[in-house]
Amino acid sequence: MTAFKSDFLNVLQSRGFIHQISDPESLDALAARGEVVSYVGYDCTAASLHVGHLLSIMMLHWLQATGNKPIALMGGGTTRVGDPSGRDETRKILTYEQIDANKDSIKGTFAKFIEFGDGKSDAVMADNAEWLTKLNYIEMLRDVGRHFSINRMLTMDSVKMRLEREQELSFIEFNYMILQSYDFVELARRYGCNLQMGGSDQWGNIVNGVDLGRRMGTHQLHALTCPLLTTSSGAKMGKTAAGAVWLNGDMLSAYDYWQYWRNTEDADVERFLKLFTLLPLDEVARLAALKGQDINEAKKILATEATALIHGRDAADKAEATARTTFEQGGTASDLPTVELPRAELDAGLGVLVAFAEKTGLVASNGEARRQIKAGGLKVNDIAVTDEKMALTAADLTADGVIKLSMGKKKHVLLRPA
Repeated sequence: MTAFKSDFLNVLQSRGFIHQISDPESLDALAARGEVVSYVGYDCTAASLHVGHLLSIMMLHWLQATGNKPIALMGGGTTRVGDPSGRDETRKILTYEQIDANKDSIKGTFAKFIEFGDGKSDAVMADNAEWLTKLNYIEMLRDVGRHFSINRMLTMDSVKMRLEREQELSFIEFNYMILQSYDFVELARRYGCNLQMGGSDQWGNIVNGVDLGRRMGTHQLHALTCPLLTTSSGAKMGKTAAGAVWLNGDMLSAYDYWQYWRNTEDADVERFLKLFTLLPLDEVARLAALKGQDINEAKKILATEATALIHGRDAADKAEATARTTFEQGGTASDLPTVELPRAELDAGLGVLVAFAEKTGLVASNGEARRQIKAGGLKVNDIAVTDEKMALTAADLTADGVIKLSMGKKKHVLLRPA
């Protein structure tokens, strides 16, 4: 391991955030003086960021915690183009109204990790629509485009992968790396920004920005990337069978978010404790040393600490208590995800397949429900379903006035008549 002088790079290295740095000695010297101004860009392609974005958000947190200045850049402009990185097909073009709505919905996430204000190390939120939407095309080609080599652009992973797979790469996407590079130059001029951080798949785009800054006369710019995370079994972070693990509470409940982290594979517990919690490293080492069944305690702490960061401590503790009531004590916790349905549907008899597939989404289809029933995987009020023609009625309501549906040991939804 490299011995850094700055707290910032020492923290990032010890916790596993660093993949590549363009000029480590120069960046280390800036960070040691508290003079790093760094940005990460976030395109507004959905109403919420997801767990896959957490790594870079945590990097912004540690940047500020060590006395440097973070910039959260909203991609109000670049979202109109679409980043081709890591994709086989063109991103769906969103309307300007959709982009603005997504941007407003995303903004609140950052205040949970970094503090905004006017102080030296207070965070800034910028939006590249402010400068990209005002560019004159001819001037852009002459002043910025002339610094880019098509030969070099064709070697970038985001382009090369698409071409090798003979998938179409639109001209608008081909321009994305130019716009991202120009963002770096604009932020350098406006805010004194000197570092761009991102995932390792962004390395080529970020280094292009460093080079463009040099050609356009900015101060020295730096690049730092974190590893692209997969779980130990090879699954992509932030994706589950049920879809993305969203950070916004209105798109994924605190309980479901807690469960995502609780289900971490044993081999990933130490790594995720370092990356996704603020726990001191000696406490992480203690938890990582737990073996056998005791590793589950470490997973619960991971889940609670990670959930507290995004949903607040009270919601995290509540989620843990709900899980304990549901799993360890066999009870029905009122904080479980709940689906309301008209009382008349119960009075008429609600087919168990419909309940699990259409009403609650615990399984993807009626066919999947049938397979789970044969395997003993579906339960109603903690009793295994054996008959796929079973109908749920008011007689199945518990003393709490709900019907508890379970798929496996960890997925539960309450049906409540309205």
